[in-house]
Amino acid sequence: MTPDDFRRIACSLAGVEEGAHMGHADFRVGNRIFATLDPDLGRGMVKLAVEEQEMRVAAVPAVFQPVPGGWGRTGATHVALAAADEATLAGAVAAAWRLAMALGPTRPRKKK
Repeated sequence: MTPDDFRRIACSLAGVEEGAHMGHADFRVGNRIFATLDPDLGRGMVKLAVEEQEMRVAAVPAVFQPVPGGWGRTGATHVALAAADEATLAGAVAAAWRLAMALGPTRPRKKK
């Protein structure tokens, strides 16, 4: 899969808006980021439930790896695009989107 495939899959889901976060494309629903894309490194990131992350990493470790550090311990998962097929990538992106939808929109931040 390619960065364009990742973008196409993410943007095909209901209510998704593409933006930018820390120099990378991000994909949001209800202003909640559920996926990011780093085309220079050929990978994406999806925010999964921890149990979902564990299952996907165990099933396809060449495609899925936890993001190092604290973010990875809470479900942030790198996706190696070159190693992924359409069904695997689409399933992970959809799982992240469903989790973001279930959590609902983010609360507005208070101005300092």
